[in-house]
Amino acid sequence: MEQLRLIRRSFPEDPELSTAISRAILTRVASGDLAPTLRLHRPGRELAFGRQDVSSPGYPAAREAANESGFAAVERLAGGRAAVFHEGTIAIARSYADPQPPRRTYRRFEEISGWVAGALRRLGIDARVGEVAGEYCPGAYSVNASGRVKLAGIGQRMIRGAAHVGGVVVVSGEAPLRDVLVPVYRALDLDWRPETAGSAAGELDRPVEPSEIEDALLEELAQSYELVPAEVDEETLRLAREMLAR
Repeated sequence: MEQLRLIRRSFPEDPELSTAISRAILTRVASGDLAPTLRLHRPGRELAFGRQDVSSPGYPAAREAANESGFAAVERLAGGRAAVFHEGTIAIARSYADPQPPRRTYRRFEEISGWVAGALRRLGIDARVGEVAGEYCPGAYSVNASGRVKLAGIGQRMIRGAAHVGGVVVVSGEAPLRDVLVPVYRALDLDWRPETAGSAAGELDRPVEPSEIEDALLEELAQSYELVPAEVDEETLRLAREMLAR
């Protein structure tokens, strides 16, 4: 069975450093310094903007709206539009070594979205892969519940020698997610339907801790990989801080 390094350490107090760490891991996987790696971690309150958002005339107002709502504004590593992370979500950052990343773009999307949907089905949620009409950060590989509400978003970025697939699973707290996205998407002039933002707890109609979803994700992943616990090493931290300084 193929091995996969698994990092669980979180940096909720420093979302910019957390993003830079995922970028540094991707760079080191591409160069062969690190084996393929998955980060499964719990973020702080952050609004992650995509490249299209950053180039939008409404970006300054969107950043201000995020900050006023108590969310740190960061630029996301993977593609897509503005997405929300908070204490009721789980963040995914998977770095693949690949000499020709574009050739396996859809395979990676299918693997990650299928993994998340399979984990949620373990808990009794009717999880499916596909876009819900009017969802935030729309994508063909979103994970939804019964085709009604979005529970997870998946994005991807490729560099020479590697690819990064990032995602967020909403465990609970769809209300604050909606509340911050309404003014942010208004500033970016993006249409969406707030009622399409859901959570695992909302579907199960009971309190759900992130650890329960994490356990399901790891059980599902262990069907395909030998998970090898790993840490954010000093060289990765050094490179991440260099990237931030630049």
